[in-house]
Amino acid sequence: MKTKRKRISGGQAAVQSLKKERVRNVFGLIGSATMEMFDALYHEKSIKFIGVRDERTGTHMADGYARASNKHGVIIAGQNGPGATNLVTGVAQANAAFSPVVAIAGSYSTKDKMEDAFQGLDQQSLFSPITKKTWTIKNSKKIPNIMSDAFNLSMKPRRGPVCINLPRNILAESNSYNINTKKPSFTNENKQKGNKDNIKKAAKLIEASKCSVIIVGAGIKYNSKYKDVLKLAEICNMPIVTAAGHGDAIPFGHILNAGQMGPRGNPVASRLVKNADIILAIGTRLGFNSTFYSYENINKKAKIIQIELEKKMLGKYFPATIKIHADAATATKQLYDQIKKDKIKLNIKNWTNLYLKERNEYLQKRDKENLGSNFPIQPKGLFKQLRRVLPKNSAITLDAGTLCLQATDALDYYDPPSLFTPLDFGLVGFSFACGLGVKVAKPKKTVVSLMGDGGFGMTISELSTAVEYGINTTTIVMNNQSWGAEKAYQKDFFGKRYLGADITSPSFDKVAELYGAKGFKVKKVSEINEAVRASIKSNKPSVIDVDVDPKALYSFRRDSFAHRVKK
Repeated sequence: MKTKRKRISGGQAAVQSLKKERVRNVFGLIGSATMEMFDALYHEKSIKFIGVRDERTGTHMADGYARASNKHGVIIAGQNGPGATNLVTGVAQANAAFSPVVAIAGSYSTKDKMEDAFQGLDQQSLFSPITKKTWTIKNSKKIPNIMSDAFNLSMKPRRGPVCINLPRNILAESNSYNINTKKPSFTNENKQKGNKDNIKKAAKLIEASKCSVIIVGAGIKYNSKYKDVLKLAEICNMPIVTAAGHGDAIPFGHILNAGQMGPRGNPVASRLVKNADIILAIGTRLGFNSTFYSYENINKKAKIIQIELEKKMLGKYFPATIKIHADAATATKQLYDQIKKDKIKLNIKNWTNLYLKERNEYLQKRDKENLGSNFPIQPKGLFKQLRRVLPKNSAITLDAGTLCLQATDALDYYDPPSLFTPLDFGLVGFSFACGLGVKVAKPKKTVVSLMGDGGFGMTISELSTAVEYGINTTTIVMNNQSWGAEKAYQKDFFGKRYLGADITSPSFDKVAELYGAKGFKVKKVSEINEAVRASIKSNKPSVIDVDVDPKALYSFRRDSFAHRVKK
């Protein structure tokens, strides 16, 4: 059926628009403002509705779903006012991660004045700064067109969230609609080629290099198009590093993969970027988490070749010698073909051999380090065991906070995309809910979410969602009884004057059991593997409460407190 032409409600038109866009899963929390839409969803069997307990965490689920599936993640806040405001943190998080989330919020009737309406709020102004675009639909006939525009814009470079406010009277109105269901309004593929002259110039510049490195980011990761990067690296014998938060862009097992760079990366990858004479940046902004926008983390003298699909990001943070406005994978293949055609051979054998030696020594030291088998459990000890026990198809979600930041480059990622973090938004309370969304998108993957006790306490109510819908993830709570990052700053820069840093929580394993999930308690490093295996095997949502050394604190943003350092 190509076209539907009959008199239906605005709510039905909105759901038919979702169907047109090939939406298969919708996260949401019902509310009176959007009852017409939820009633239409009840009758639309091709779309599964997953009822969440909070609009914020529901948006994190949609965000995780979008990143894992390379499709839109859809969240509905059924209630205007407080339902909509609860979306804000999740939408802002998706915005910082360039995640194609479509947020649909109920809104007060267009017949009401905002200041007099129950739960009235200027939602248009609220969402506009944190989305690519926000619409408030005031004519029910425009629902299909605006929905199409929203799905299309959200997936265009650079991807990001959009918001559609749907007033309750608009959803209730009936109209005749033309909704073409033959194909969706968007494409999640972009094969824009790079300028041929720039490709040739890049090949020549690489040929003159003595110590070059490739930096790979999200432009490769989310499309899982790493094979062209590997072919390029292999023909050039060039090491690869990944942008922070995108350590899964290249499978861990490849010998030229040095891991994540920068302040949150490992020393081998970071040294490569600090010493390279040519940096080939593929699908990355060279953003904050990777560089802190500082030449302390990237060689100031290096010539940068940047491949980026969003034109304004070319050379935005660091000057680029050659700017290639193109799809990352497409331009990488072009560059590979040019280097092969020109029979370019790089004289970087010593550089690459030194890297291989350092990488081997780093990985051996990491795995042989004696971290004890009893309490107190050190974060490195936990991560070491996870490297041993987690299946290679695992997807890992991380929170912000000191413990998860220590995990950024401590785990191994084999099956892109398989690492999901808050990225530059630095949000605590993200990981568990994001993991639920990843699992819905990739049900065959083992999904493991790492959180601190504070972050998990924020979002624990979504255990109800996980149990009700059979979303079987494993959540590892690294329980150090504190807001670890802030306590570290109080320890290092404020004379150990602790205020609000120490927290108490219930036994999360027991709470999980009350929700109907599986719960495990780990007090010794030697108990970790058994608990993780049992959790995965249980085929239920699981929580592993791990007692982590409360003294294992680390101040990541020491630069922020340089004014307090005595000289």
